[in-house]
Order: sequence, then structure tokens, then C-alpha cells
Amino acid sequence: MRVLVLGAYGLIGAEITRRLKLEGAECRGLVRSLRKAAQLLPDVPCVKADISTMTDPQDWRELVEDCDAVINASGALQTGLRDNLGVLHDRSIRALIDACERSGPKTFIQISAPGAEPDADTEFMRSKGRADAALRASKLAWIIFKPGLVVSRNAYGGTTLIRMLAAFPGIQPLVLADAKIQTVAVEDVAGAAAFALEGRVPLRQDYDLVENNAHRLGELVAKFRGWMGLNADAPKVVLPEAVGLAIAKIADIAGWLGWRAPLRSTALRVLKMNVVGDPKPWRDATGRALQSLEETLARNPATLQERIFARAQLFYPIALVALAAVFAASGVIGLWRMEAAARVLGDAVSSGFAKMLVIGGSLLDIGLGLALLARPWTVAAAVGMIALSFAYLVFGALLTPHLWSDPMGPLVKIIPVMVLAAAIALLTVER
Repeated sequence: MRVLVLGAYGLIGAEITRRLKLEGAECRGLVRSLRKAAQLLPDVPCVKADISTMTDPQDWRELVEDCDAVINASGALQTGLRDNLGVLHDRSIRALIDACERSGPKTFIQISAPGAEPDADTEFMRSKGRADAALRASKLAWIIFKPGLVVSRNAYGGTTLIRMLAAFPGIQPLVLADAKIQTVAVEDVAGAAAFALEGRVPLRQDYDLVENNAHRLGELVAKFRGWMGLNADAPKVVLPEAVGLAIAKIADIAGWLGWRAPLRSTALRVLKMNVVGDPKPWRDATGRALQSLEETLARNPATLQERIFARAQLFYPIALVALAAVFAASGVIGLWRMEAAARVLGDAVSSGFAKMLVIGGSLLDIGLGLALLARPWTVAAAVGMIALSFAYLVFGALLTPHLWSDPMGPLVKIIPVMVLAAAIALLTVER
């Protein structure tokens, strides 16, 4: 069987692709980056394409005409610099459905979400719901899977957020602590896709892929703390919903700078409505229940890497903003106190040249500080900060060697700034 998988190296798409390959399917991935695909799915042929630009059935024709099935595991949480949900989830997928009806595969598996409806409260749920409705109205042999919170060996999206919360040192801060959540193991989602392609479950049906029992958010986070080897009984601090909303709004702004933060307003609104579904239809169709959270965690024991990852995710945004602020503030102060800054160079250079150095350095500081906050430029900005800081050390050693022994340590403190910039550059990775 030849299968086209959209979002093939994503959390769910990668697991589905690996499972189908093990069972003998011929998989092809549709991905945004061939470099990432080569790293994560080295044995899977992939095609690079931006789904949000494929809004006409003709855009899909060559991709689907020789396939037996399509699995749509693509998606994003919220519209931002890198994603437009109305196109990505809805318009492009409707074009794909049309292309499949005309000349492509007759089996279509859609990965959606519990609560996805055309008139839902969030753009995420609405856009998914509209594509789901178009698929139901089609002549294809379709199945719509609606996984709960997907738990995997890897962390992405919702499970990254849970891991971050669970790794908080000393206390356990929570917002919407009583929100209800049902989980599903990622391998169970992949298994469901395999069952569907094998014809082992009725087609033209919606299935919620969720465990039997729901957990309150506070209980869920405590289970993850215990799983990671941290204190599951840490004192809980339940914060007002307004605090979570304020953090989410900041994350929304970051979304327009290219960041896909796990706690954005969509995540908070979905959580408030509860992440729950009905496990009975799938249980009735297959004769078995999906793994519980306890079973999923027991089958994937946590290691030191889990704690390091979770703590790094907590540290990263703080370090990023702090480093950007240090460079931007340094540049602003340099321009504001230009005369004083130029006098630091003493008689090493002329007064005019000293002012030029201050102005140039200040503008570079400000530019690099702002560039660090934009996701497409973060790594380049961090490398630029290291290079500029090294230049400050070299010129400082040549022109103002006395500053090495200054009690305030203006040159000595450059070194940890360079180390922090290097840490930012190394931690700025996805998947």
C-alpha cells in the first residue's frame, strides 16, 4: 500500500509513518524541511511543500494520483508568523479532499481533535472542524481520529507544557488545576491508523482516541513529576486564571515573532473546555481499550534526559529575554551616555573615533538584542553576540587593559554573556 503522510516528521506523523513502514507500507512524507526529514525519517522519501500554499486541487494532483491512502497528521496550534490555521487546516485540506475524489486515493485518515466543530470557540477547533465536515461530506472512505493529549517518548506541544510545569523547582504552580484531560499514547494513535488502513475498523466514522478515565490537570502534572523522579507532593500553588491568560498573551505575541510556545491563549481556552472524548466507539470497534496514562508512563520510563529537557524548557525563554534585554539596554545606555562611554577609552584613540566606536557598538547591541527575539534570526543573532563580545574583549584588552582589574568587572563579565549566548544558540532547536 502506498501512503502519503502529511506532517510526516511531526509527533504523530512520525510515529504513524514508522509503524506503517514496519508493517510493509510504502510511505511518502509531505514535509516543510527536507533537512529535518532526513534527520528524523532517514529511510522515508519525502517531498518538501508548504501545505498553506496548496489551496487548489491541482496543487495536490501529482502527489496523490499514485497513492492508495492519505493520512493528514499536519497541523499547528494557533495562527502566527509561521502558520495560518484557516488555510493550513481548512482551505488546503478541502483542496486535498477534492483532489483525492477526482483522481487520487479513496482512503483518507484525518487526525483531528476532541471538540473540533465548524462553530467551535477557537480557531484551531473551527478550522479542524470545517475540514472534518468536508471530509464527512465527501465520497471517500474516511476515518476521523480525535486524539486526546498525546503522550510520547518525545515532547511537543501539550506534553512539553506538562513536562515544563512538572519540572518547576520547589513548588507546583498551576492554572485551571481542575481542568479534565484524557491522554492517549502516540503508539496507540499510530496503531489506530494501521487498523484503519487494514480495514479492521468500520470506515466513515469518527473515533475519539482517549483512555477510559480523565485526570484533573493537577493530578496529571503530579503523575509526570513522579514519573520524572521529582517530588510529586510539591506544594501546589493555584494561580488565578488571569495570570495564565497574561502569560498566554505574551506567548501569542511571541507567535508573531515565529515562536510556537506551548502555552498560548488557544491552549488555555482548549484546556478550560476540558480535553475529553468518548472512548466507547473505539473500544466497541476494536474490542479493547487504549492505554491509560499510568500504562503509557510505565512503558516509557523517564531518564535524566527528561529532567534536563523539562528544566531547559523552563530556563530557555527567561534566558532568551534576559540576554536580549542586556544587549538592547547596553546599546540604549551607550547612546544615552555617549560622552561618558567615549571617555572610558581615554587617550587610546581620538575623541571623535571613540564616539564612532560607541555609536557603532551601541547600534549593533540594540540590533542583535531585537533580532534575538525573532525566531528566524535567533541563532544568527546569538552567534553575532558571541562575535561582537569577543571583539569587545580584544579591543578592550588592547585599548583599555586597566578595565580587567576594574572592581565592577566590565570586561570579565563579557565572558559569561558569551557563554549564555552560546547556550541560546545550542538550545534553539525544534523536534
